[in-house]
Order: sequence, then structure tokens, then C-alpha cells
Amino acid sequence: MKKNKPTSQESADLSSDDLSKLSETTERTVSARLRNPNRPDPVSHVFSINPNVDTESLLCHATETLASLNVMTTDLACELKGSRRNEALAIQQLTVLAELMVNRALDILDPPSGLSMAQSNSHQ
Repeated sequence: MKKNKPTSQESADLSSDDLSKLSETTERTVSARLRNPNRPDPVSHVFSINPNVDTESLLCHATETLASLNVMTTDLACELKGSRRNEALAIQQLTVLAELMVNRALDILDPPSGLSMAQSNSHQ
């Protein structure tokens, strides 16, 4: 399914009233969730992860997702200038840090060959 990218004119057609309504809707949803933590997240039923997936598989997929995000933000930063470029590079740096943490967790779960468990634990 192909998504149509809104043109700059369509984006400009959003009035301040539309943005205000969107902000109010978001505020109500977030506030309701904070008032009642037991209330299910209204978006949580849209996407779900199989509860039987093992931790290593989850971490592997997270690593791949973060690697993709790293590439996308790096590409975006190359097209930007000034403070927007700095923001994209900051997002890219946070992505790399998260990727390093996930990879470290994977190393703890399944140490690379040649690395003993004692060596792995000494890095914690």
C-alpha cells in the first residue's frame, strides 16, 4: 500500500484550530492514562508482540530496528543544515547508544565464541 506524502500546501492547510483540537485530544488521552495506570493504552491493541517470543529474538529485532534508524537519521542529517542537522545527529547518536546497549545485552545472554562467561561478567 502506497502512502501519499502530503504536499507543503496540504500541510499548510492545517489551521491553528485543527492543531489545537489535536493537542486537546492528545492531552485527554495522556491525562487519562496518567490518572488511571490500569487503563489499557488505547494504541496497544494495534500492534502487539507475540508473548512467546524469546528475549534473544526480541533483542535481535531491536538491534536491526535501531540499525535502520541509525542509517535513516544519518541520511537525513546529511540533507539538513544548521540546528536541524544537529537535532538529527543527536537522534542518531541516541540511536547508536541504544544499539550498543542492546548488543551488550545480547552478549550477556549469549557470549560471542572465544569469550568466556567470566570475561563477559567482568565488563558489567
